[in-house]
Amino acid sequence: MAAHLGIYLGAALAEIAGCFSVWAWLKLGRSPLWVVPGLISLCIFAWLLTLVQSEFAGRAYAAYGGVYIASSLGWMWAFEGMRPDRWDLIGGVICLGGAAVILFGPRAA
Repeated sequence: MAAHLGIYLGAALAEIAGCFSVWAWLKLGRSPLWVVPGLISLCIFAWLLTLVQSEFAGRAYAAYGGVYIASSLGWMWAFEGMRPDRWDLIGGVICLGGAAVILFGPRAA
C-alpha cells in the first residue's frame, strides 16, 4: 500500500511538472526550452506508473487519477500560490475515496 502511494505521488509530481512546463511556455511566455525537462518529466511519469503492481493497467491508471487530482490541488497551492477552496478540497477527498475503492476493493479470486 505504501509503495503504491509513493509511486503514485512521484508519478503525479512528474506529470504535473511536465504539463506545467508546456503551460509555462505557451501561457506564461517562458522559453520553449522549458519543454525539454518537461518531456523528460513526462517520460518519468509514464515509467513510474509501470511500477504499480496491478493486474490491469486501466485499474492502476484509474486509481492514479484520484491521486493526480489531489496532487494537482497541492501543486496549485505550493507552486502557483492559489490556496484550494473548500470545493477543491471536497472534490479532492471524493476523488481519493474513489481511488481507494478501486485499489482496495475486494476482488473475486
